[in-house]
Amino acid sequence: MIRIPESELIINPDGSIFHLHIKPKELAERIILVGDPGRVDMVAGFFEQILHEGANREFVWKTGLFKGTAFTVVSTGIGTDNIDIVLNELDALVNIDFETRVPRQEHKTLKIVRIGTSGSLQKDLPTDSWLLSEKAIGFDGLLNFYEGRKEVCDADFESAFVASTGWLSSLTAPYVINADASLLQALNGDQVHKGVTISAPGFYGPQGRVVRLPIAMPDINEKITAFSWADRRVTNYEMECSAIYGLSALLGHQAATVCVIIANRLAGTYSKDYKQQVKLLVEYVLNNLNR
Repeated sequence: MIRIPESELIINPDGSIFHLHIKPKELAERIILVGDPGRVDMVAGFFEQILHEGANREFVWKTGLFKGTAFTVVSTGIGTDNIDIVLNELDALVNIDFETRVPRQEHKTLKIVRIGTSGSLQKDLPTDSWLLSEKAIGFDGLLNFYEGRKEVCDADFESAFVASTGWLSSLTAPYVINADASLLQALNGDQVHKGVTISAPGFYGPQGRVVRLPIAMPDINEKITAFSWADRRVTNYEMECSAIYGLSALLGHQAATVCVIIANRLAGTYSKDYKQQVKLLVEYVLNNLNR
């Protein structure tokens, strides 16, 4: 096995991973990802005991027990660039020996669920509903930097999406990646909608918003809403799901994303109390992952 150099895997003097400041023995195998660092305390509020905790920049985390099962909740901040940091470092914590800097012979699989907020692209998907992402479309281009991208992506869906939307060659090539089937089954429920989620590399132009700057594809959202493939339609925008699914697939982890719909772009509506819905969703996810 090849030793990973200090320049490629940075370990802090206290034995923790570079950005997250988590030590290998402090991480649970069930992980909740949230974007907002302030949401970590809300999730950890469901734990009966806090075992470990720490923070560095936007990365705040706590490991604790929920009904006797260990969970780690980690804030990622906004965007797939941060997900590149978080997923690679979470994997390193369980699959690399920090003493020898060599990958462990026995691979450990993490269960990773992102709980977030999102905007609907379909008029019949109302605010305050819960959306479980069966697939993610990455507008961010992150997975294109990694070998093996084609083996884990849905090439037919990608091709259909590019053709239907008239995707510009000057934009990053979108990639389509599936959620983990076992987590989809675990998180499915009567109150849960399922759909296809776009992860955008920005909040304004990349999601079709125009404030002062015109955008390259003015009708992009209309084309996205009208698109369907194999009875699946694009349901919502957010900013992290695609990288979580893509890196998890390449690294051998299970991943799913479930979001509260806080705005409907077509109906022009916004949630009156999405924070309560997020709290209810967190409890739902913790219970379903604890089975």
